[in-house]
Amino acid sequence: MQLSLDTVFIRLLTATFLGLLIGWERESKDKPAGLRTHMLVGLGSAAFFLISIEFTLGPLKDAEGIAPDPTRIFQGIITGIGFLGAGAIIQGSKDVTGLTTGAGIWLAGGIGLACGGGYYAIAVITTLITLMVLTLVGWIERRLPTNDSDE
Repeated sequence: MQLSLDTVFIRLLTATFLGLLIGWERESKDKPAGLRTHMLVGLGSAAFFLISIEFTLGPLKDAEGIAPDPTRIFQGIITGIGFLGAGAIIQGSKDVTGLTTGAGIWLAGGIGLACGGGYYAIAVITTLITLMVLTLVGWIERRLPTNDSDE
C-alpha cells in the first residue's frame, strides 16, 4: 500500500506553505535566505521523507533481507540542511551574522520532515513558535541595552 496522490500533495504543499511563513519573516527583515529558500528547504525535506516512505511501502517492503527504515533519511537531510545554514552564516572582522537565518533554514527542514510524515500538528506548532521567536523575541532583543565597550 502506497500513499495516495492526495496525501502526497497535501504533505508537500503544507511543508512549502509553512516554509513560506518563516521565509516571509526573514524576507521582511532583508535577510540572505528568504521566501524561496525556506519554501524549498521545507518542500525538499518533505519530498525526501515521502520518497523514503514510498520505498518502505513499495518495492523494498517485501525484499528479502532488507529492513527499510524511513527515519534513516533524517540524518542525511539534517546534515544537508546544516550545510545550507552554514552558507547563510557570514563571519566579518568582528561580527558573525546569519546565525538566526541558518537556524530558520534548519527549522524549515524539520517542519518539512514533520509534514512529510503527516505530523501536521507538530509542523504547525513548530512554525508558530518559530515565528514567535523571530518576531516577538527579536522585538525584545532590539530594546535591550547593548554593551558596545571594548573590555
